Amino acid sequence: MLRYFTAGESHGEALVAFLSGVPAGLKVEQAALDRELWRRQQGYGRGGRMKIERDAAHILSGVRQGLTIGSPISVRLENRDWKNWQDALPVAEGNPALHKRVASPRPGHADLAGALKYNFPEARYVLERASARESAARVAVGAIAKVFLREMGIDVFSHVIAVGMISVEKEVPWQEIAALYDRPEILLNCADPEREQQMKAEIDKILRTGDSLGGIFEVVAHGVPPGLGTYAQWDERLDALLAAAVMSLQAVKAVEIGSGIASATSLGSSVHDEIGYGEPADFTSFTRTHNNAGGIEGGVSNGEEIRVRGYLKPISTLRRPLQSVDFSTREPVRAAYERSDVCVVPAAGVAAEAMVALTLARCAIDKFGGDSMGETLRNFRGYCQQLKDY
Repeated sequence: MLRYFTAGESHGEALVAFLSGVPAGLKVEQAALDRELWRRQQGYGRGGRMKIERDAAHILSGVRQGLTIGSPISVRLENRDWKNWQDALPVAEGNPALHKRVASPRPGHADLAGALKYNFPEARYVLERASARESAARVAVGAIAKVFLREMGIDVFSHVIAVGMISVEKEVPWQEIAALYDRPEILLNCADPEREQQMKAEIDKILRTGDSLGGIFEVVAHGVPPGLGTYAQWDERLDALLAAAVMSLQAVKAVEIGSGIASATSLGSSVHDEIGYGEPADFTSFTRTHNNAGGIEGGVSNGEEIRVRGYLKPISTLRRPLQSVDFSTREPVRAAYERSDVCVVPAAGVAAEAMVALTLARCAIDKFGGDSMGETLRNFRGYCQQLKDY
């Protein structure tokens, strides 16, 4: 099984990610990881932290001479801002007077819930781990999952559907989404240039008010064969796994697969994708009139593009803070302010790509097995032939 987890704090010395279960013999290039980390740092509306960090992945184990060797992969990402926090967040016992308290919890953040859970007198340590800075570590190992999937012809990219009230109404085809990846600069990662400029103007307007903006991103997985996931157990259904993976990202409050939200108020005759049979396609000769199911039926991929949307709430840290309570005095005060972004929808989309890629890679390894890439790809090709012969 493919397994992964992360460690590290927002202003700690480094973030670390661990990935276990990748077959031996996968070619991993440093540039592939750094490209994904760069993409996560881009986007109009990001804050001052992105001017400090220049994320680069330092692979510590599991890759030798450019190839995976079957053992756990560990990756380290330096936090450049650590130099400003060493005295405030020392590992050993330090000077309590230098500790930087989060004196009042921010509405919408983990501050209060985390302080209550761990019995902290204030929210500094909650903020440090709950911060979306952690998603950089996921993007690093997600990049390896992307490389693995690409060996099977599967690509995973994202694009922005909405920022605030500005949205793209039409379904964007795969070719236009894939073209965004090669842009030398990421503005808002939107495939509609006119809407992208409107989104930018909306962010400028909100920035002047001291508020923040949420939005919607969509992750599309292209080239996924039918048969990943299963309906046999509730926790092995592909749609459930993807929903949990994307929902686990900071600030994501809802997940949609295909046209799930609109389908709830539509007639079945207009929702379900009719099946036909025609010329051989990528995997089978079965065809669909639409893809309202988002590439998944009954918890199993059906050979169509997998489309997953994440609904991102506005960032919890506001330049014009909301009402809160002082941790010490319990008196009403304004919520604490930490350096933050105005809008992170494009960056969240990149982090969601990583989570979707990790989930699909896990399901692919579950299905095709293999301790080496040669074995895995041999099993994959055999399955593809089975589909064609069906």
